[in-house]
Amino acid sequence: MYNVSVPIPDEVLYDTHLSKKLSETYVRQAAALFYYTKLGVSLGYCADIANMTKMDFIRFLSENGVSIFDFENQDELNEDIANA
Repeated sequence: MYNVSVPIPDEVLYDTHLSKKLSETYVRQAAALFYYTKLGVSLGYCADIANMTKMDFIRFLSENGVSIFDFENQDELNEDIANA
């Protein structure tokens, strides 16, 4: 596994009243959200990056206005439902 270090000035933590732990959580979630929405990385890998279960990551996506369903049109959705 590859680790990334992101320096965050102490002043930012002071101004936002965030702990280092919570700040790390937000950075992980932001990275996972980017990988999922912009780069098409799988839900499972992004859940791992965010240090969440898949279900928690799905909820996180929903809270951020991101759907896990990506259909071009109604016919594609109906076909997926029929095959379920």
